[in-house]
Amino acid sequence: MLKEPIPSLQGKNIALVAMGQSQIDYHLSRTHSLAFDEIWAVNAMIGVLPEIDRAFILDPMFRFLDTEDAGSMTQMMRKYLPQAKYPVYTCELDERVPYAEEFPLEPLIKDLGCAYFNNTVAYAIAFALWNQVSHLTVFGVDFTYKTNMHFAESGKACCEFWLAKCIENKINISVAPRSNLLETNTNTKEKLYGYHRLKDPIITYQKEGTIKTCKWSEVEQINQPEPQMIDRNDLPPEPEEY
Repeated sequence: MLKEPIPSLQGKNIALVAMGQSQIDYHLSRTHSLAFDEIWAVNAMIGVLPEIDRAFILDPMFRFLDTEDAGSMTQMMRKYLPQAKYPVYTCELDERVPYAEEFPLEPLIKDLGCAYFNNTVAYAIAFALWNQVSHLTVFGVDFTYKTNMHFAESGKACCEFWLAKCIENKINISVAPRSNLLETNTNTKEKLYGYHRLKDPIITYQKEGTIKTCKWSEVEQINQPEPQMIDRNDLPPEPEEY
C-alpha cells in the first residue's frame, strides 16, 4: 500500500472517467485530440476505455467475482479485473486480481484531515488532491439526469465536497458539459440563485483563469468572438472549468 503521494503525479493533467451518461463527453474529447497525462477509470469503465493508467474500484473484489450483487456490471468486471495491467485501487487485496492495490486510506486521511467518503468517485478525487495534480477533468459523474427526474444516485454532495477541496488547493477542475456535477449542465442564466430572477440575470464566466460576473446582456460584448470558418457542427463543448 502507498504510504505517501506518488511524486510523478504532481502537476499532471488527469481525466477521471466514471459510468454516467456524460462519459460520452470523454469519448468526444478524445476524438478531437484533447490529451491527458493519465486516464483513471471507475468500476466497469475498465472494460470500456482503451487506455487506462489507474482504476478505482473500492468495493472488495469478491463483490464482483463471487456474487451477483453488482448486477449488470458483474460479467464485465469478472472478465476485465483479472486482466488489468495497471493499479486497481480497492479496499482489500485479492490474488485473483494481480494488480490490485490497497487504497492508501490511512495516510491520505491523515494528510488531508478528512474521512468523508460515501462513493468510489470521491476516493478518486481525494487521491488526485493528495497527489497534487494540476488539472482534473471529471467525466461520467452525473448522479441525476434531466431526462429522469425521479431517479438519483447518492454521493453527489460528497464528490462536490472533494472537488471544492481541490479548487481550494489551486487544482484546476473541469466537468463534462453533460454532467450535473457542480450544476454544470444548468442553464447559464439560472446558476446564480436569486440573480436568475432578474430581468437581466447575473452570470459568471472565466477570463484568464479568473471567475468574473456580468449581466447576461453584456455577454456578447465580453466574448467578442472573432469570425471563423467552421466546417463541422458536431464539435463537443469544452468541459466547464471551475
